[in-house]
Amino acid sequence: MTGTAVIIPAKDEADRIGATVAAATALPGVDLVVVVDDGSTDQTGRVAKAAGARVVRHSRNRGKAAAMESGAEAVRLFDDESPRNLLFLDADLGETARAAAPLIEPVAAGEADMTIAVFATRVKLGGHGFVVRLAREGIERATGWTPAQPLNGQRCLTRAAFEAARPLAHGFGVETALTIDLLRKGFRVREVEVEMAHRATGTDWRAQIHRARQFRDVARALLVRR
Repeated sequence: MTGTAVIIPAKDEADRIGATVAAATALPGVDLVVVVDDGSTDQTGRVAKAAGARVVRHSRNRGKAAAMESGAEAVRLFDDESPRNLLFLDADLGETARAAAPLIEPVAAGEADMTIAVFATRVKLGGHGFVVRLAREGIERATGWTPAQPLNGQRCLTRAAFEAARPLAHGFGVETALTIDLLRKGFRVREVEVEMAHRATGTDWRAQIHRARQFRDVARALLVRR
């Protein structure tokens, strides 16, 4: 059975990255964890390395899509004749990353080309719904499929599926674009319920700016896929 590499884009997550890496390392079939330190100003990279991850560092923040691509290229250096499947996890999952196994299984068994997590326990995020709605409706219009959690970044996919989706869409549009591009190319995409959770973003001005950027990037990804 093909092995799985975990790729964790991370920026200023020193408080949680150690627990996330430890949980990811313990997942069945995982033999490599790569953390992409995307221009952190704290000790994210050092903590990740101490927890057992291979660390790739961006000297400046380049965004999630660029971090995902850097991580995938790092994994390629360790692959042999059978490329690993790629499991992308958020850095702030902490110990709940240990529940990612159901995402790996359908891809490893050849039953899906990409799995997308659906969090069984959902945290209410103020103002987040309008971005989710934009992504969900955009994916439905483009492909006819309606995802439950279109922005969920916890995804496992084959190397072939990842390469078919490159170049990845900019920034926070990456998940929406991945789903559309792979479905349009005939890849099998499946949502899988998992018991995972990440840190709630809240409703302060920083969170609102974050959501505005999400909206912008998702809208941009949809516009070029009309």
